[in-house]
Amino acid sequence: MRVSIIGTGYVGLTTGVCLSYLGHSVTCLDLDEAKIECLRRGRIPIYEPHLDSLMELSGENLKFSTCYEEAIPGSDVVFIAVGTPPLENGNPDLRYLRSAAQSVGQHLSGEFTVIVNKSTVPIGSGNWVGALVRESLESRNGGASTGCFAVASNPEFLREGSALQDSLYPDRIVIGADEPRALEVLYTLYRPILDQTFAAPTFLPRPDDLGAVPLVSTDLASAELIKYAANAFLALKISYINEIGRLAEKVGADILQVARGIGLDARIGTRFLQPGIGWGGSCFGKDTAALVATAAEYNLTMPIVAAAREVNYRQRERVGEKLLGELKILKGRTIGLLGLAFKPHTDDLRESPATDIARRLIDRGCRVRAHDPVAMDRVRREHPDLELSLCDSPEAVARDADALVLVTEWPQYRDLDWESIAKTMRTRLIIDGRNALERGKLERAGFRYLTLP
Repeated sequence: MRVSIIGTGYVGLTTGVCLSYLGHSVTCLDLDEAKIECLRRGRIPIYEPHLDSLMELSGENLKFSTCYEEAIPGSDVVFIAVGTPPLENGNPDLRYLRSAAQSVGQHLSGEFTVIVNKSTVPIGSGNWVGALVRESLESRNGGASTGCFAVASNPEFLREGSALQDSLYPDRIVIGADEPRALEVLYTLYRPILDQTFAAPTFLPRPDDLGAVPLVSTDLASAELIKYAANAFLALKISYINEIGRLAEKVGADILQVARGIGLDARIGTRFLQPGIGWGGSCFGKDTAALVATAAEYNLTMPIVAAAREVNYRQRERVGEKLLGELKILKGRTIGLLGLAFKPHTDDLRESPATDIARRLIDRGCRVRAHDPVAMDRVRREHPDLELSLCDSPEAVARDADALVLVTEWPQYRDLDWESIAKTMRTRLIIDGRNALERGKLERAGFRYLTLP
């Protein structure tokens, strides 16, 4: 099938590479000429494990363009995967979605095309995008446009750092469409994944226990709500275990044992019950805010979702409180942060707890150093105003520091020579914000070891 994808961020680029690997002819469209030129040369503008290798295997099936007139006409499927950043009121900024929908309408050919909202968009956006495309198409043609396109919703459930795994071996594929023909087209597009008939890449082997992938077909509004509801529930689980963790700290219970004890209940599950600094990234914060804002439009409140947000952002404040409780005075102290990306195996800094914690500590008069295996160049580009000393190694972060804070649980931090690091620090204090390090190893090295919550 011929596929066009508008937007080459995490979702658009990952989707394009995976579909082209499956044999579809894919054109990824972006108006950023520098990014497209970079992609044409085989350089990936984001950090995502194995993405460059899979792109190489896609060969001539994958093309990049900055021109709608080159990408859209003749496409069987057009994915809209543009950014929808949050506004101050919590609603997503839909200007890029509007522009993409209008541009698609201007360049559709007479063949039937399925236009897919891949971006996370408010409930009702499918109808809105359909109206924008139709108006644009009618304006171009000066007449009716019925029958040549349909709008569908196909929310993504990708985790940065394992986006290819989640794309090729998903838990489910959700398709929302009010026209049966649109569902048929997307079923055909995804059939190699649904039936798992494609040859697995050697660097991304198919899980042994994976059978056929479930297809959830719904109406447009239900598919749009599924995405928000899923992310809000995962965010809630993280905030819930952090709230229980604060009580565990007071009563002398071990929150890791508590999390394991409740997570082994099949009705609850162990995933997303990791206590610590809390969530960040491009999805949970934005999507929970949008869910609360959408409910308000219908005179509803979302007290559970709102509480999950409050608990999460409170965790970041607790880092400063823990440091203050141990060091008594923060002004003039040197604090080292290990990890800047919002999670391991990505360089994404959106809603990163680390940058937020750094600002809070700097405001309290601390000198803050930091290290991250892949995200430091992005910090320099995206946070030029942040008075943060970036160090080439964790050892440099620790030298003469009054405390270290593990913010991102990169695997390489677990294997550091903590005894040597301890000898270089002014105060052997570490806050393990992800409960990822070995307490015994750190304490044997002479550290005062604290965790969150």
